[in-house]
Amino acid sequence: MNFDFDDDQREIKRTAHDLLASRSSWERVREAAASGSYDAALWTELSELGWPGIAVAHEHGGQGLGLVELCVLLEETGYAGAATPLLSTALAAVAIQEAGSPEQQAQWLPRLASGEIIGALGTAVDGVGELVADGGDAAVIVLVEDGAARLLTPQDAEIEPVAAIDATRRFARVSAQGGEPLPGDVDAALDKAAVAVSAELVGICQRALDMSVAYAKDRKQFDTPIGAFQAVAHKCAQMLKQTEGARAATYHGAWAADASPELLAEAASIAKAAASEAGREVTSSAIQVHGGIGFTWEADVHWLFKRAQIDAAFLGGAGTHRRRLAALLAGRAVASRS
Repeated sequence: MNFDFDDDQREIKRTAHDLLASRSSWERVREAAASGSYDAALWTELSELGWPGIAVAHEHGGQGLGLVELCVLLEETGYAGAATPLLSTALAAVAIQEAGSPEQQAQWLPRLASGEIIGALGTAVDGVGELVADGGDAAVIVLVEDGAARLLTPQDAEIEPVAAIDATRRFARVSAQGGEPLPGDVDAALDKAAVAVSAELVGICQRALDMSVAYAKDRKQFDTPIGAFQAVAHKCAQMLKQTEGARAATYHGAWAADASPELLAEAASIAKAAASEAGREVTSSAIQVHGGIGFTWEADVHWLFKRAQIDAAFLGGAGTHRRRLAALLAGRAVASRS
């Protein structure tokens, strides 16, 4: 059995990595964060390449690929810290494709897939999504509460901008005033979204690890690279372990979504639990490896740390998904005995 990417997936990953390395430097990320707006030229280019619709079916204007390919792209945008609405738009498209009616799919998916409009996905309590990424810019918002989802336009909601720890994204508080229900499988839509967010966290972890290892090789104390000291070497080794564990769990979840949907619920919770924990811990460790400079505004690791904190909590953190996984496994055990 081959657990690696196929040739097309490797080419997607290589192309995405190279493009973002040239188009989304830390300088460009800082400019976007300072201006409070996205890199419009980058978003236009990504839209022209079909990234927002990579997992959208051909009949709705997408590329007709799967969640694995979407995760490949999101891992690279996480690695780059790219300031774009790709994640939010892709998640809205995933939710509408999975749970929307044929009419809702026909109305929204072609424009989301082309990047013509921005979408957003959020969770709500008592009709209010407190922190919805790109909620203020979205033409369509999917708001999920207690296993049910509503499709909102800006006219169906009260939207207030919110300043969040991650300045590379734009957030809003969304209060539903109307909208229409999504009649399909909302749980499956959320599971696919959780796997997609996990992929971005994997990219964040990998970049934090790469930056930390490079710094540990370059920074010297007593004429010795700090990476030669056990305390630093062991921390980097633990970062590698957590990153690879999150990557394996995430791509298992993406594979399940595409090839074995009966395993998706469990696989999605495993992925999000692993990636949420890794995201928090790996980026925190990266700041520690960088030492005193790691706490400064000039050190770029803080962008990764901040994004990881919000991604880790979005759609449920590690504790939430471990509890869900325990319940799923207990239910399976009961069913097998009956």
